[in-house]
Amino acid sequence: MQILSEKDIVNLIRQHEPFSAVIRNGAFSIKIDRYIPAICTAVHSGTAFSAQLADKVQVDEQTRRQEEAPYTGDLLHSLPIVLRGLESRFQYDLNCPPQESIRSEIQEKKIWQRALSAKEISQNIEKHKSYYRVLHVLLTVLEAKFSCCIIYDLNSPPSGNTIPAEGLFQIGTHYIDQGRYQPVLNHLKQRLLKAQFTNISNSVSFDGGDSGKGYQATFINKKHPDSVCIPLSIRKLYMDEKTGEPYPLIIDEFTQNLKQAISYNASYFTRKFSRQNIRRSLFFAEESNRVLEKIDAALYRAGKGVDTLRYINPLNLARERKRFFAKECNYTPQFYYRQLKIDPFAFRKRLYAIPVDSIQDVSIRHFYRSTIDMLAEKIDLLTTIGTEKFLYNSLRFHGEPREQDIKLARFLIAAPPVDEEKEDQLGADDCAQYFLRARADYGIDYRVELTNRIVARAMVNNTRKTVFINRDSKFTKTEILALIHHEVGVHMVTGINARKQALKIFKLGLPGSTETQEGLAIISEYLSGNLTLARLKTLAHRLMAVHMMVQNFDFSRTFKALNDDFGLTKDEAFSLTARVYRGGGFTKDYLYLTGLRQALRMFQSGINMQPLFVGKTSFAYLEILKEMIDREIIAAPAHLPQAWTAPAENNSILSYLLKSIAS
Repeated sequence: MQILSEKDIVNLIRQHEPFSAVIRNGAFSIKIDRYIPAICTAVHSGTAFSAQLADKVQVDEQTRRQEEAPYTGDLLHSLPIVLRGLESRFQYDLNCPPQESIRSEIQEKKIWQRALSAKEISQNIEKHKSYYRVLHVLLTVLEAKFSCCIIYDLNSPPSGNTIPAEGLFQIGTHYIDQGRYQPVLNHLKQRLLKAQFTNISNSVSFDGGDSGKGYQATFINKKHPDSVCIPLSIRKLYMDEKTGEPYPLIIDEFTQNLKQAISYNASYFTRKFSRQNIRRSLFFAEESNRVLEKIDAALYRAGKGVDTLRYINPLNLARERKRFFAKECNYTPQFYYRQLKIDPFAFRKRLYAIPVDSIQDVSIRHFYRSTIDMLAEKIDLLTTIGTEKFLYNSLRFHGEPREQDIKLARFLIAAPPVDEEKEDQLGADDCAQYFLRARADYGIDYRVELTNRIVARAMVNNTRKTVFINRDSKFTKTEILALIHHEVGVHMVTGINARKQALKIFKLGLPGSTETQEGLAIISEYLSGNLTLARLKTLAHRLMAVHMMVQNFDFSRTFKALNDDFGLTKDEAFSLTARVYRGGGFTKDYLYLTGLRQALRMFQSGINMQPLFVGKTSFAYLEILKEMIDREIIAAPAHLPQAWTAPAENNSILSYLLKSIAS
């Protein structure tokens, strides 16, 4: 951050230059990523004293922590124009008139050991005035361009002072023309009410005109009547008021929620009152592509070799299958696996050395932090393949079915047969030919290989641009077409789209990408007209197999339950049991059904799900993906599943079952 004089700052503003600086006198900082009609301020965020005054301070730390509003400037960092006070309100109060901004006591406690000299008072008043001169110039420039501006003044008074004890946010209205701006205030309240916090209840109130009387609101109301200043108070729940220690996770949540609420509200204000219609994506802080791509590249270098399926598929699957049946199904297969070519300690060290804190936008920063945490958990999973710890780590990484998931699986298993045409069984070679012909439909060049080293009937390896087909499997034509829409239409398409992104994180996969990918893939089978009740029952059987394993059934007992109780053939029961028990207990397979339910709920609600196809994404990050596309940080997906662009008609009973799944 630069250190600039007031004159330099004013000149940059008048030239519409983006910059970030601390004023040379140390009073405040200013960040302008782009010129938009929305300013955020945190006049009480400062906690410092001028060097020449620090020895004169007498007020105790407890009083300071109560009256100052530290970290409020940090909460606004993801927005494009931010002014934040850097010096304590005990030195001079930016929210009081200049001549009243320097006090000798507060709450009957003396601030200074000895009275300030006339020179010291004059210097502080000049700092106060410099802030308002810069604010005046900035507002003048923005009003000339947009005709008006909205200012959000964030403060955090002492607990129980001006905010009701039960309230989280309070919107000041004293100087606001409510006849004109009430829709804007109501809109802001509704956006703030959407905020969600960990262990904090949310509520928003208007002050009834009793607050919002600070000098900044007064100044703007008098000098810039075409603009509106909204004082916004929040409780100090983001820090320990007794010790001054911040709560970093809550600070991130406040930052994220304020970013969303203010950007939506500023966009709404602009549409109603400005000469220009500015898209919401411009109300976010400018992210440095150079910084982001450097962090992204470091993450990709660290995480690109962590491919679960490469290590989880048994190398001796065919031999153990024969041995299992030779022992009349009373045998626990002894699978072995590829050796891990990763030093887990060095891997974690590289991950957590990536400087994600240099990402300015809180949403994108969280995006990368969560992925780093996910990769650290994945390496724990991989290092325990074939051991008793693997199931525990799989439960940590993938979770396990909930009671409602088990009820859904039982519902599908009990569903009466649907009148479906009986088809001939085709071999792996026939399946491969269908996959090869599908290359022209998608405009994607990929290879097809037969193998007996995978548990699944087919799978995609995006690194090698290859579809692997289980050499021993049999398929109907409908099953093959469903697999094409599943494997190529989603897994291959998202892999190709990820290759086209400047950011490589979408090749690694986001937290929750397994459930999302499989949910999207099953919907693609349905939209293509190739999803069958038998396929839904298979997903239900997978979930039940995971449930039985978690309930401590051994391999043989689960196999026999699938074969005897659920009616699977012995080959089907073995393949499914092996899928779930490989590695020591792989709980991933229940996510196919839960992913389908989540995807169906979004699809049937009319939500635009296209951003999920930019790579290996996650339902949880849909909104930030949309935002990143709007901000041109990432590209919209180049390829989409064919089934999503031209859906086929489906059996009415099957459609009813899917509606039941989504409910």
